[in-house]
Amino acid sequence: MMQLREAVLSEWERRARSAIAEAGSLPHPLLINTMPTMYANLAQALSPAHARADGEGNTVASEHGGERARLTNYHPQSVVQEYQLLRWTIFDVLGAHQLVLDQRESGIVNAYIDRAIREAVAAYALVQSALRERFVAALTHDLRNPLTTANVAAELIRQDAESPRLKDLAERILEQHGRMDRMIQDLLDSVVFQSGERLRLRLSRFDLGDLVVEVCRQSIAAYGPRMEFPGGCAEGWWDREALKRALENLVGNAVKYGDAEAPIHLSLNVHDERVQMKVHNSGPPIPEEQMESVFQVFRRTEAAREGAQQGWGIGLPYVRSVAESHGGSIGVDSGAERGTTFAIDIPLDARPFQNAPTL
Repeated sequence: MMQLREAVLSEWERRARSAIAEAGSLPHPLLINTMPTMYANLAQALSPAHARADGEGNTVASEHGGERARLTNYHPQSVVQEYQLLRWTIFDVLGAHQLVLDQRESGIVNAYIDRAIREAVAAYALVQSALRERFVAALTHDLRNPLTTANVAAELIRQDAESPRLKDLAERILEQHGRMDRMIQDLLDSVVFQSGERLRLRLSRFDLGDLVVEVCRQSIAAYGPRMEFPGGCAEGWWDREALKRALENLVGNAVKYGDAEAPIHLSLNVHDERVQMKVHNSGPPIPEEQMESVFQVFRRTEAAREGAQQGWGIGLPYVRSVAESHGGSIGVDSGAERGTTFAIDIPLDARPFQNAPTL
């Protein structure tokens, strides 16, 4: 096996560049990574008399996954595919040289590579999480400093200006500053949630119908008379500010991506000690294969990336974090004929679910 190492790795590199889009342009040293060491360790694991016969006791696969996260634009599935290609390249190249592994040896190869996949993907996820948290910390710090300065200046203008027009402009600046501050907070909350922590909710009893009316009024002032809410009430225990921000995100999303000439319909439905809060808009549907990605931080649909709409891809992940932290979920239904509906579905009383697991 060690005599055939160069043949195996050369064939693996050829297959990887052909099958994995991200591998095509990688320099050889970056692509080959820790694969030579992994192959040598596997050969040792197949040798009954060798001290590595159990195949364990190293971090080669973890280092491989970490490098893929830090130095390439690989997705986790690309890391998995690399190891799958390695598995079949080993079998094919060894077989072509009349070195056929028996059932026991094949089992060792499969177990070794399966374990390597788990370790590499776990390391990839840890590195991605650390990089994301570092990025968010730097971003929020860099954004909030100039925003705070601008806010103070606008407040002084509003207080001292004699011209009604200047006062109005200062009000607009302050309003947009508040919007940016909420976006930054959404980003922080989303990243906290994605790292496995729950949102810290401040639960109180209130009528969700009043909250929907409040958001509708604010949205009409911002976007025009497109909001439709037939009314309704739903009293329960929730975090009012978190649900308000979640609903504002859904309404803003409907305005941004829906038909500009069609109304946006909001509704409340109470059933089985749960409440559904829905926001519906007409317009182009979300492709089925992209429905899950809209709830992932920094991921947006192809239509959103290609269009003129601005966004960070944090609004819907935040909505999911709010829904799940309340012991519920967020769903989407989208089709060309029926438009797009996002539905927050949560228990009427979120207090018993404060320690429930979230994704």
